[in-house]
Amino acid sequence: MKLSDFDFDLPEGLIATRPAKPRTSARLLLAEGDRIRDLHVRDLVEIFRPGDRLVLNNTKVIPARLTGSRTRGEAVARIEITLMEPAATGWRALAKPLRKLREGEVIRFTDTLSAEVAEKGETDLRLVFNLDGDAFDAALAEAGAMPLPPYIAAKRAPDAQDREDYQTVFARHAGAVAAPTASLHFDAGLLAALAARGVAFTEVTLHVGAGTFLPVKVEDVTTHRMHAEWGEVTEAAAAEIAATKAAGGRVIPIGTTALRLIESAAQGGTIRPWRGTTDIFIYPGYRFRVADALMTNFHLPKSTLLMLVSALMGHERIRRIYDHAVREGYRFFSYGDASLLIPDG
Repeated sequence: MKLSDFDFDLPEGLIATRPAKPRTSARLLLAEGDRIRDLHVRDLVEIFRPGDRLVLNNTKVIPARLTGSRTRGEAVARIEITLMEPAATGWRALAKPLRKLREGEVIRFTDTLSAEVAEKGETDLRLVFNLDGDAFDAALAEAGAMPLPPYIAAKRAPDAQDREDYQTVFARHAGAVAAPTASLHFDAGLLAALAARGVAFTEVTLHVGAGTFLPVKVEDVTTHRMHAEWGEVTEAAAAEIAATKAAGGRVIPIGTTALRLIESAAQGGTIRPWRGTTDIFIYPGYRFRVADALMTNFHLPKSTLLMLVSALMGHERIRRIYDHAVREGYRFFSYGDASLLIPDG
């Protein structure tokens, strides 16, 4: 299975830099087996059935982009930091420029927030902040910017609007440095309408890491190693999902992060409570244990997420779906349109 098998031509103009407004006005490509329909997210009320259970990732994106300075004598250097994930002590982070930093130096972001370079590696570093708990959260909210994906950040800087746009309406547990983007299409009105129709919801938590944007660098994709991310499926969540499966209902994760988490929790064959880090890599040939369908955005060429949807729908079918999406002008990636992939048709 070659990396080139998952390549396709994507016009630059189809990369979305802002989301649709309102959220539910985004376009929705519905693929049921080989049938493709062009709809909108608001049409989910007519598509989902009573007894369906949607699995939502309730992680909360932190404003992980920081700009500060380090002082060495009279020389002051500007430093850009992107937090990646919590470490046993402090945070793993990317720094630009990394070479200008030394272990033991302090980076000042505001009058109240600073961090010491506790450890420096070849590609990243570990920072220990001067604050923790609620004080750290408050200072980070003041100093930080939302960590937009590289393909958006290359086109524009994050702004105040991204604090709302790049956060789901059910975000509860802070810790992600990237959004579960399929969930960005939901608002309170759509959730209420789905509940009234008899659709159930289960929340799980997977803190999406910056590694989600790392490219695949091996030609044989089966040898790729995924980044690890922390997640939890509570006892109540596992019981709800198991009950839906037993009753013959469909379990539909909203986004690849929710799908990867519940499949991690079902590696023994059935869904179980689960807590820890997962580096599950889903590519064609994978046997799904829990997910019956998937709502997700449109993914990058040669990405692990494109491999995941190919595992669900089949490689040739996904190629036809993406050809259709490009031809019809669907908007791609984090702020783009959505697809609902139902393999059985």
